[in-house]
Amino acid sequence: MPRLAHNEGVTTFKEYVGWGIVIYAVVFLAWSGLIVQGLTEGIAPRLITLAALVAVTAIAGTSLRVRSWQDVVPRSLVWLVVAALADAIFTVPFAGWTIYADWNVWFGYALILAVPPLAALLATGKSRGI
Repeated sequence: MPRLAHNEGVTTFKEYVGWGIVIYAVVFLAWSGLIVQGLTEGIAPRLITLAALVAVTAIAGTSLRVRSWQDVVPRSLVWLVVAALADAIFTVPFAGWTIYADWNVWFGYALILAVPPLAALLATGKSRGI
């Protein structure tokens, strides 16, 4: 579907910042739900949160309908920055700056950077018969 000129700025904002907010919100909501249920210890909550992160970032990466996975990389980099800033705003006041010393946080950021281009690569490969 062709883009209309007056919608170009909205589409760009949605692709760059909007998905970053959605990714953070979904993972934050998943983790908050686990906390409410008292499920914070062990591997299960980490796997559930990881699954939510991979799912939402894959959806974000494939929703862009790009021609190449390389077109997704700048967007996923912005999504990573949005997530890091959201952590600074929403998590640091409760947990402190030490959250950035946790390897789990950095692994999540790495997934935000890597999964969307990979998902786009797989999606464009399927559409091209690769």
